[in-house]
Amino acid sequence: MALNPTFKSIHHGSVEYALCIALRDRILRHPLGLYFTTEQLEAETDEFHLTAWDDNQLLACLILKPVDVFTVKMRQVAVHENLQGQGIGKKLVAFAETFAREHLFKNMVLHARESAIPFYLAQGYELFGEPFTEVSIPHRSMRKKLD
Repeated sequence: MALNPTFKSIHHGSVEYALCIALRDRILRHPLGLYFTTEQLEAETDEFHLTAWDDNQLLACLILKPVDVFTVKMRQVAVHENLQGQGIGKKLVAFAETFAREHLFKNMVLHARESAIPFYLAQGYELFGEPFTEVSIPHRSMRKKLD
């Protein structure tokens, strides 16, 4: 697969969105014995769905959820298992930051799995708050100013 992806925003309910659900399920949910509910997916309607592609092949995806007028939360970051550690996630996060700035957000926040903290620190995010458990695994809150 290519390491020079194209990036785009996709629509909730589209064919591309269905591919994102499958990738997120395979990478993030299934290993924990979790599965998406209809209610969880319907709650994503007003969120931004950002993706990385090589032609028609989905490489990675994430969601940006507005928290307030200035802050957006990055969540559900998933990179194809054969591409992890090759820079696709870094490029998708950079695309998400640019997208958020273009939509006038000033701050990005996220809940990082403990294993992903070094990745986000390398992208300029900082830890805040106390450790917590989410979806049965340790997490930390992280943030970055976008201006």
